[in-house]
Amino acid sequence: MMLQLTDVSKSFGATTVLTDVSVAVERGTRLAIVGASGSGKSTLLRIIAGFEGPSTGTVSLDGRVLANPVSTVSAHRRGIGYVAQDGALFPHLTVRSNIAFGLRRSPGRDARVREVMDLTSLDLELLDRYPHQLSGGQQQRVALARALAPAPTVILLDEPFSALDTGLRAHTRAAMVTALERSGVTTILVTHDQEEALSFGQQLAVISAGRLVQAGPPSEVFDAPINAAVAEFLGTALFLPAHTSGPARAVCALGELHVRHDHSHGTEPVRAMLRPAQLHVRESDGDGDARVVAARQNGSAVELDLSLGDGFTLTHRVPLYDAHRFPAGGAVAIRVDGGVVLYPAATASGTLGAGVAR
Repeated sequence: MMLQLTDVSKSFGATTVLTDVSVAVERGTRLAIVGASGSGKSTLLRIIAGFEGPSTGTVSLDGRVLANPVSTVSAHRRGIGYVAQDGALFPHLTVRSNIAFGLRRSPGRDARVREVMDLTSLDLELLDRYPHQLSGGQQQRVALARALAPAPTVILLDEPFSALDTGLRAHTRAAMVTALERSGVTTILVTHDQEEALSFGQQLAVISAGRLVQAGPPSEVFDAPINAAVAEFLGTALFLPAHTSGPARAVCALGELHVRHDHSHGTEPVRAMLRPAQLHVRESDGDGDARVVAARQNGSAVELDLSLGDGFTLTHRVPLYDAHRFPAGGAVAIRVDGGVVLYPAATASGTLGAGVAR
């Protein structure tokens, strides 16, 4: 066991921000904590860093208690590195001086700066540049290098890619993941970006309104969300009215399908959830499973509105070059791969509530 949070709660006056959050992060693991804005994820990170104290519960690292309601270890004595959303580089210092800031003066200081520059794939020609002379991605990697330089036990990343444009964000994220893998440091990322969380972490925790609602390997959490709200928050989800027809079987507008996970708790009727990537649509010479009601171009894809009958319509994307195969009014056949996840029919979906957390 490495980092352990046990029943951590946090209140600011009468406002409760976190409620009974418990999570364990093993040594060398990358954990992504994802939640809507205001869900409490950044407050949780600040408690781990030592910038805030918990109202209840404990934070411990390798069995050493870092914080509880009556005592706390100062942030600079925790052996924890922190990378802020904007990098927070010192604008008046060069890259060299920024990275060396947390290092003691010693003969090996410059060698360590160069070592973490290499670790984070930063060219040594950047050493004497100032932050304003760097790209956004370079600034974030310098911030990571500065955090890694003192060889911390844990690195905390507070939405470090949110200010970058889409292409640069993906490139910088990949570079930082590589650096973190090479360093072997335990890492916790907080983000509101579901795709980022799913691709970054070896473990994923979903937080909503100050509560940890689900945690596990990203593939498992994405494949079997604990409720409809989590399912929809983690990516586009299709929900169909359904009823069970036998062990691990359910009937919906797409026919009788395999149930890969059942969170319906034995209720009837149910809602069947599947992801758009599970649908395979082709032309049908007969009546088919659905009819094309409308088609809209969206960039390099076309969105088809497909009527399944009984007033139910779903939207499916096809490549632009393939759209001519699906004219309005035409019939299509639909194959579903991978089965469905069941939830009670009365369960509301929608984006996870942000609550009142900071």
